[in-house]
Amino acid sequence: MRERVTVFDTTLRDGEQAAGVFFPTRAKVEIAELLDAMSVDVIEAGFPTSSAGERASVAAVATHVRNACVCALTRAFPDEVDATWSAIAHAREPRLHVFLSSSEIHLAHQLRRGADEVVEMARAAVARAASHTSNVEFSCMDATRSDPEFVARVVRAALAAGATTINLPDTVGWARPDQVIDLFRAVFARVPELAGAVASFHGQDDLGMATANSLAAVAAGARQVELAVNGLGERAGNTAFEEVVMALRVHGAELGVDTGVDTRGIWAVSQAVARHSGVSVPANKAIVGRNAFRHASGIHQDGVLKRRDTYEAIDPAEIGHPTGTEIVLGKLSGRHGFVSRARALGIDLDGPALDRAFARFQQLADERGEVGDAEVAELCREPAATAA
Repeated sequence: MRERVTVFDTTLRDGEQAAGVFFPTRAKVEIAELLDAMSVDVIEAGFPTSSAGERASVAAVATHVRNACVCALTRAFPDEVDATWSAIAHAREPRLHVFLSSSEIHLAHQLRRGADEVVEMARAAVARAASHTSNVEFSCMDATRSDPEFVARVVRAALAAGATTINLPDTVGWARPDQVIDLFRAVFARVPELAGAVASFHGQDDLGMATANSLAAVAAGARQVELAVNGLGERAGNTAFEEVVMALRVHGAELGVDTGVDTRGIWAVSQAVARHSGVSVPANKAIVGRNAFRHASGIHQDGVLKRRDTYEAIDPAEIGHPTGTEIVLGKLSGRHGFVSRARALGIDLDGPALDRAFARFQQLADERGEVGDAEVAELCREPAATAA
């Protein structure tokens, strides 16, 4: 049997930390409802203590989400834990997410606290969170740049205080997949009691390895992945929700895992996040980019027309794509692609008529990047062309 990987979406919290992005309450609620309809397990609604408006938005998400766990982030201070709890207490299944740095550089230059003091802060904050709910997550911020021995010490304290999920994030997108695997194995070995909790991974994409690192974490025993739609987030962004969810769908059998996400909602939620964030999706973005299922090369067009999966890793229908596989005609297109497009327009050509139409197409295609449907129809207009 496959083990379940919990999908934790942080679009509304860490995604909103992308420079220039602001989600008003109505946008947060709309995105949360789309994620909830997809059976996403955990929706991190925000960081309530950052402002009064953020508290209100988080509370609204907690009210509207019907099925998923609603999570909110808090610093490791008892009063902030309490204030965060008040924003999500009425959720069907609330979770408090406490975070605290564990790397030497953060302790020395940001927290300016000693190791013993940090361990005690973690213990006290998690204990305070556990007094409100049995669903408590603790994150060792900058874990991948931390001493594994110290991470294990903090994790042990958090578990003893009541944490049920332990997150080991790659906060600055620094790590390689092999380093992520080594970290998880080191912490599992040093903290046997972690086997009774859920180990989680949160990756940033500063070096472009967030998806690979998330899959490495799963291979090493993580059973929660923290993601954001379209990879939205601070600096270069978070681990892309659509990439990891679909990668686990494609490779889940080999990894022995599965998610409960209804992937048919991916396209719709991607479009909603792009619209509300004002951050457009690059055309070549994996899974949800405009070109993800568009084929311009004649060799690829010929293959995909014969059998879709010759040049597509996933079926576009799996993500709710509105049009699916598309043949884009241009100078690299072959005869098969041209004929297929003409037939889709209701035009059937063969013999010399096809030869002449295709020759005219190639001449036009050499002058521009893409030949549209109206132009294809015009190229095919001559007495030998018959309507299908």
